Parts: sequence; C-alpha cells; structure tokens
Amino acid sequence: MKKHYYIAALFFCITSMMGQSVLRKAEVHYRDFAYTEAAKEYEQYLEGEKNPKTEILMHAAEANFHIGNTGAASRYFDQAYAQQPDAFTQPYLNLYIQALKGEEHYAEADAILWKKYAGNPEVLEKLQKQKSHLDSLTALGIKYKLDNLAINTDKADFGATFYGKKVVFASARDTVRDGAKTYSWNAQPYLSLYVADRNADGSFGKEKEFLKNAQTDYHNAQAAFSPDLKTVYVSVNNVSKQGRLQNSDKGTNNIQLVYGQVQGERLNKKTIAAFNSNEFSTGQPAVSPDGKWLYFVSDMPGGYGATDIYYCEIYSDGKLGTPVNAGPTVNTDGREMFPYLKGDVLYFSSDGHYGLGGLDIFRSTVTADKQFSLPQNLGKPLNSNRDDFAFALAEDGKSGYLSSNRAGGKGDDDIYYFTEEEKACEKIITGIITDKKSGQPIEGVEVTITVGEKEFTEVTKADGSYTITISCDSIPVVTAKKDGFATGEPDKDGNINLDAYTDLVKKGEGGAEMIDINPIYFDFDQYYITPQAASELDKVVYVMQQFPNVSIKIESHTDSRGKDDYNLRLSDDRAKSTYSYITSKGIDPKRIESVKGFGESRLLNKCSNGIQCTDEEHQLNRRSNFIIVKK
Repeated sequence: MKKHYYIAALFFCITSMMGQSVLRKAEVHYRDFAYTEAAKEYEQYLEGEKNPKTEILMHAAEANFHIGNTGAASRYFDQAYAQQPDAFTQPYLNLYIQALKGEEHYAEADAILWKKYAGNPEVLEKLQKQKSHLDSLTALGIKYKLDNLAINTDKADFGATFYGKKVVFASARDTVRDGAKTYSWNAQPYLSLYVADRNADGSFGKEKEFLKNAQTDYHNAQAAFSPDLKTVYVSVNNVSKQGRLQNSDKGTNNIQLVYGQVQGERLNKKTIAAFNSNEFSTGQPAVSPDGKWLYFVSDMPGGYGATDIYYCEIYSDGKLGTPVNAGPTVNTDGREMFPYLKGDVLYFSSDGHYGLGGLDIFRSTVTADKQFSLPQNLGKPLNSNRDDFAFALAEDGKSGYLSSNRAGGKGDDDIYYFTEEEKACEKIITGIITDKKSGQPIEGVEVTITVGEKEFTEVTKADGSYTITISCDSIPVVTAKKDGFATGEPDKDGNINLDAYTDLVKKGEGGAEMIDINPIYFDFDQYYITPQAASELDKVVYVMQQFPNVSIKIESHTDSRGKDDYNLRLSDDRAKSTYSYITSKGIDPKRIESVKGFGESRLLNKCSNGIQCTDEEHQLNRRSNFIIVKK
C-alpha cells in the first residue's frame, strides 16, 4: 500500500514539475511577444491544471487573441473574469470585449462594455449613438459586394494603396527574398511591399517587390503617396544603418515612419521622420487629398489609448511639422489605426468605438480647422466580427479595397475588392405599439405585414418598437397581435394602440367576469335597440371578435315598477333583442350560451315593490349583463 502511495506521489511530483516547465516556457514566449508559441504552451499547461491562476488565464487569453483565436481567448477570459473581475484593467477589458465580439457574443460583450463605462455618461452616450447608427444601417439602402482577390496567399496580405493606375500592398508571401526571417508574433515571414497593376475588375496583376532599396529585412508596410505620386511614406521596423533591429529600453522593436522621392524603382533622399523614436512606434501613413497634411498612427506618450491617430503639416519643402493628436472624438482607450482620407472624410479602423468585433472601419467628417464628427461604423459587409482595416476608396467613390482576417479568407489577412451595388427601392415601416389604457410600450407583440401573398413578421422590442423593410411599390396590410390583447392596426404614423383583455372586462355581480360596458338604455316599455344601446353592444361584439375563445351568457333585468309578470316578459324580450343584434354582426350563436330575462327578481338596491325611489335609483336596476362563461 505504501509502495503504491509512493509511486502515486512521485508521479504527481513529476507531473507538477513538467507542468511548471511548460508554464515557464509559455511565460517566456509571452514576454517576448512570441504569441503563436506562447498559445501552444499555455494550452498544454492549462489542460492539466485544475485551478489555474487568474493571471495565467489572462495571459493565455491574450496570446490567443493576438493570433486570431478568439474562441480560446474568450474561453480563457471567461474563466478569469469569473474568478477575479477586478483584475481586468482597461486594456484587458478591451481584449475581452473584442474576443466576445469575435465569437459574435454581442449581448455578453455589451454587458461588460456598459459596465466598464457606467461612471462615464459622456462615453456611454457616444457608444449608444454609434450602436443606434449601426443598428439602423440596413435602412440606408446601401449594399456592397466583396471579392477576395486571387493575389491573396495563406499568409498576411493587406493594405492596398492606390498608386496611379497601380496599387501597392504589403505581403508576407516571401516569394522574393530567399531565407527571409520570420516574425515570432505570428510565426510568418516579415512583410514586404509589392506593386501590381490594377485591372478594371479590381484584381491585381504582374506584382513585384516595390522600391527594394528602401525596404528593410524586417517589416515594411502601408505606403502612402503625395497627390503627384512623387513622394512616398512607408512604415518599417526601426533598424540601424547596418540593418539591425534597434530596440526600445524595454526590449521592444518599434515601427518608424520614413519617406523619400520615388524615381523609377528606387527611393531617393530617404528621410526618417524627426518625431520617430526607439521608444514608440509611428507608422501607417495617409496623405490628405490636397497634399498638405500627413496622418499617421502612434503609441507615443500622451495619447488616449493603445494607438492613436495623429496628423502633422507637410511643408512646401517636404519637411514634416509637429504631430498633433486627432483628439478624443476620434481616439479612444483602444486601438485607432490605418487612417485614409477621401475629400473631407477621414476613414480609419478602431476597436474602441462601437463595432462588430476586432477592428471596424469608421468614417468621420473633418473640418478645415481639424474638428472631427462622431465616427460612424460602415456596417456589414464592409465590417465583420474580425479585423477590418486599410480602407481605400477609388475615384468613383463606390469601389475600393479593404483588408480583413474574417472567416472564409485564404489565410491570415486578405485584401478584398468591394463595389457598391444598386439596391431596389425599399421603404421602412416602423412604429411603436402601446397599451391603449396605460400608454406603456408592449414588448413581444407579433407584427405581421402582408404584401400580396408574402408575409413579413417581427416581434416588438422592450420599447415596443418594430421595423420592417418592404419594396417601395408594395401596399402593405399591417396587423399586431399578442395573447391577452386585441389585434390592432396602425395609425398614419405606424403606431398601434392595443386593448388589453383585462381592460375590457370587469368583475360584476357575485364576482362574475363580464364585458365592461355602460348601462344600455331602452325607451320606457320598449325593447328595440336604440342608437345608444347599439354603441354599447358594439363593445360586446368587439370583445367577441378579438377574442374568439370567449363565450357569454346574456342576462337582462328591469326595475320593480309594473307587474312582475310583465317585467319578466319585457326583460326577456330585451335580452333576445340584444342577442339578435350581436349575432347580426357575425358572432356565432353557439358562443352565446344562454339568453334570459330576470325581470325584477334580482334588484341591486332597496327599490322593490311599494318602496319610494328616485328615477336614478330605479335606473340602476334596469341593466343588461354579458357574463363571460368561457375564454
């Protein structure tokens, strides 16, 4: 027995040591930003660990997030958040939200997002406005067709930029440089810039490496050109004159912005932007249409988030001015990246503004004094639940390129060509459904719009609203129904008031449930239906039409004046008269269980034979009741 215990203990000790060894490797890879290897090691460690530390789970989640595995990232983040939500600093909350959106878990992501900004009503209001805009995009009637270009490989291909009749893009395809180094972040070759012909259908042809003398042996990406195409700005790894990586004090190699004159296939007068630094990155350039302003991305100190968009003046001698942060309307505590300008509109990608997941493409109008409008999401299909970026619009304003690592691509980042499609004319039918008595919105009402032989159905939201899109030439019939409510039709504004069943009935004599109507008045000594009586009986018809399971019995009563036998016959005639009116409106006679007059046998007050009473007191006894026996 002791021998078995010793063996088990030894096995546990060896297993524990192996697990710690795997964890140490994972942490080293994580610190070195080698996320592909880190993710593998973390997965191996966590498979055998029953009670992992929150910090380890968060590191594993981050490593998986950075290599695009949002499924594993959200799973590990879920575990960590359940253990210790207070451990999630702002950057980790951003990653968690984006991982959830990457898996299209939007409700869970929004719950964390709203909680994150619960104490910041200004940011919450901005996000709510952006969400409302995104939700309403289908009403704008703009659709796009996206084509994954044949030029894409199973490695990263992105950042298509217009270069006259050609296009320049970045790729890790490694078809030109033999034995090129690989990037530990994602275990792919480093990026190079390529130039290609731009065909009429948006495809590329005859690609080759671009400005080879300007490129480093590491990352080279995202080119931008002056309007005359004579000056190019590119992002490259920070390297020395000898071509070696120059790291920051923290051991990180950053991106720097370089520019120069394009002459044939060479870059002359190569200049390193004066505001570059070993300690932070600057890159992803974009030039304004007038050639006077350079926009770029940086994580330099003093920004609002992980990376911000900046701009600086381009002087007539080609020198660059002092960088200015684009401000909090554009920049958030997340990532703002890949600026692009068309006319007075700044397009950029962000995971800090409200979006569909990962980087989404936004647009913001820019004034002459550099004021920016609230960025608006471009919506699907230009955006997806993954990273969508490097937007570039062609001269026609209806086609262009974007890059994305969305599902269905050829591998990693791909370049897509988009074209705006003409859409058939559509109109929006919208409104709010409320309770007629209380005025409160009703959730869960089934709204059906019938157009010819087609039906479109939607269920109202918590605010009672519904929205349905139909073709412009349609003549719709709109109805709304919900159990416990009468069916309703819209007014001219599309709004519908519904009667609740409980508001149409009341408790009557002996606690019986009966249809709620005003007293029916008959002329003295008569039983024919007066206009006033018809108006009240129409309420009975309405209830029976709206609630087809309702069956009733009719009871009619008189006051005590006159002989008992006469009153009995008169009340019976009055009951039969109301029965005839109700059935004449199409109500099935089988739904009226009984029709009976009770004369003066069921008085509601003291006014029996021989008792002096006022006309009002006698009137109380002259009544017809419509008692519900089935519903």
